[in-house]
Amino acid sequence: MITNTELEYKGDLYPTALISFEHDQDTISFITKNGVRLMIQVLRDNMLRLRYATSGIFEDDFSYAVDKDHPHGFNQLKVEENETHVIITTEKFICKVARDDIRVGMYDLNGKPILEDEQGFHWEESFEFGGNFVKMSKTSRDQENFFGLGDKPTNFNLKGKRLSMWNTDQYAYGKDTNELYKAVPFYMGLHNNMSYGIFFDNTFKTHFDFCHERRNVTSFWADGGEMNYYFIYGPEMNDVLTTYTDLTGKPELPPMWALGFHQCKWSYYPESKVKEITSKFRELNFPCDAIYLDIDYMDGFRCFTWNKEYFPDPKRMVSELEEDGFKTVAIIDPGIKIDLSYDIFKEALEKNYFCRRADGPYMQGKVWPGECYFPDFTNPEVREWWSGLYRELIGDIGVKGVWNDMNEPAVMEVPGKTFPLDVRHDYDGHRCSHRKAHNIYGMQMARATYEGVKKYNFPKRPFIITRANYSGGQRYTSTWTGDNIATWEHLWLANVQIQRLCLSGMSFAGSDIGGFAEQPSGELYTRWIQLGVFHPFCRVHSSGDHGEQEPWFFGEEVLDITRKYVELRYQLLPYLYTAFYQYVQEGMPILKPLVYFDQQDVQTHYRSDEFIFGNQILVCPVQEPNVQGRRMYIPRGKWYNFWNDKLITGGKEMYVDAPLETIPIFIKEGAVIPKYPVQQYVDQLDIEELTLDVYYKLGKENSDLYEDAHDGYEYRQNIYSLRTFKLTGKEDEIILQQHKSGKYSAPYSTLKLKFHGLPFDIKRVFFENEEVPLEKLQFNAEEKTMIVDKEFGELHLVG
Repeated sequence: MITNTELEYKGDLYPTALISFEHDQDTISFITKNGVRLMIQVLRDNMLRLRYATSGIFEDDFSYAVDKDHPHGFNQLKVEENETHVIITTEKFICKVARDDIRVGMYDLNGKPILEDEQGFHWEESFEFGGNFVKMSKTSRDQENFFGLGDKPTNFNLKGKRLSMWNTDQYAYGKDTNELYKAVPFYMGLHNNMSYGIFFDNTFKTHFDFCHERRNVTSFWADGGEMNYYFIYGPEMNDVLTTYTDLTGKPELPPMWALGFHQCKWSYYPESKVKEITSKFRELNFPCDAIYLDIDYMDGFRCFTWNKEYFPDPKRMVSELEEDGFKTVAIIDPGIKIDLSYDIFKEALEKNYFCRRADGPYMQGKVWPGECYFPDFTNPEVREWWSGLYRELIGDIGVKGVWNDMNEPAVMEVPGKTFPLDVRHDYDGHRCSHRKAHNIYGMQMARATYEGVKKYNFPKRPFIITRANYSGGQRYTSTWTGDNIATWEHLWLANVQIQRLCLSGMSFAGSDIGGFAEQPSGELYTRWIQLGVFHPFCRVHSSGDHGEQEPWFFGEEVLDITRKYVELRYQLLPYLYTAFYQYVQEGMPILKPLVYFDQQDVQTHYRSDEFIFGNQILVCPVQEPNVQGRRMYIPRGKWYNFWNDKLITGGKEMYVDAPLETIPIFIKEGAVIPKYPVQQYVDQLDIEELTLDVYYKLGKENSDLYEDAHDGYEYRQNIYSLRTFKLTGKEDEIILQQHKSGKYSAPYSTLKLKFHGLPFDIKRVFFENEEVPLEKLQFNAEEKTMIVDKEFGELHLVG
């Protein structure tokens, strides 16, 4: 049904008054007296897209961020009008557009305001570049708080902050550095237990003000392009974030080895040094899955080459490392050395694949190889060419992962440390300047790398990590927080930044454990390992300019403690892998900040030290030196102390012991936590038995366990196993049921159940509704353990 309603405007007092609106299927278009056009598209019951055109003509509808396969569709849409507003109602919320000035308000179905325009859309002409600075201001509710925006190194709650998005190489950045390596223009607001999200899909330099300039006003604006944003309503933060992640896309499952412990340094070379490091890990029984090669493995820093003096036979070396359980990850930067004897440079030059300045010269800048040209990764033909360059590195030599660095893009010894703004880009047929392409340059490089590694590593899954990124880049790559410093402040920042990235759709993230710049003390290194093993990506990385950062460098005490925590990560790999599955399938963040875990508890709105790892493990790192404990907030519910099984009631702050060998870890009551035996690397052992730690709860709790072959794509043909363990606890009983889907059968045959917190002694056991002797299940009364078949359906313990 199409409606076209002519409206009276009220003279020059309201130059943006509506003169007409049109409704066609999922889109409502508004035209104002001064030619501004507003288009509202209903994408889902809880999501609208709003676009504004100052001249009545919209730009080509193209986005690198939005997943072309994102789910959309709605159950209900009603468009009405009255004397003052055009009213759009979906199944989840109400949108009102004012006739006088097209200001937009969002309300829940009971009429409570969620988000309302203050001035709303306005703009300013750019005389220097053409086009407009496009602006949007919103009224902030009392006690409203804000979260998100990717890797910003500042307080977790963004209230009172003013921030901008312009991907920047920030060596040794500090707290409150405004612009870092990523542009993720997505945030969530929360007030009155209602959460909403704003995704401002504009790749120009963007800005956000969260009640900084004016106390009750938030605003966002861009230095060019279109006012194009998505409004997503919760009211739960989980609803907002999963909808946003659906929109911008989810990654495929990583290979499980990518979730192990990784060791990196600038730089491990020659081959003898690499072998020395990897051999030491095995000698000390310190688990490790990946070793990284930084720029020194190349011939004169030329991408896709090898320094044959340092690495005379890379294929043999990579194969020998793999035999010892190490996957090799190699760095690739965007700068291509200007050298006519260098085949890759020569080919790109001949095919016109390099970026050019406005008047035609190539974009030339100094990076590690010296003077370089830079491929235009916004050109699909260039991306295809770049992906093909991985044939030798991945397909022939056998490198398993690729690390894209310096792709903000970073250029040395120039103002701004990046391309001049007049550099031109193809932008997939929408030619533009670097002002528009800058923030997506690194993302498109990572995309091309992903396509190449996936092609030549098939049938195994690719592993890519990038420093620079934009919203939607999580479809292709993992990431880390860049060149941090070995200080206690940066340990705190690492905790906040990874939580923020997880809340911004980019869960596969970690920090340089121990700090990239400067040298950590043994205590700081230990505390950072204790945090880092609970981050989705776990890698030690340092510049090498200030000393060593291998775990044995700091002495026996640090070695023993850090080994214990890395071993714990390897034990928890099935739990972490399950959290990844839930992220890939449902968009659930792998780390859950307390405000995401329980937004109704106002105390969580201001907490950033504590987080939930997966769904049921509460972690609170120690972030200060010379302490034996700390205060932390325990969220509502009941939690078992991981170290002594003491049951704590949450909803309060409390002191917890935390000597150097301990950090506070708590397990949610009712949880069933799967554990592997300790391995030196993923799939080192043929696992014969899986341990399930079962934590008693008076009531019910569900826990999941996802399993597959740990690599490859058979899981997409239903060759996986998804088990749900349903625990029901009574005063003197506990019932554990298992429901399974999928065709995969794990190699082990038995489960070892270890019970925690049982308030009764086990006297009788019913297995599949039949009573069996305790000794048949190898029951150990002292350890509270028993052995059952992995396919059991129901286990009933009675006191």
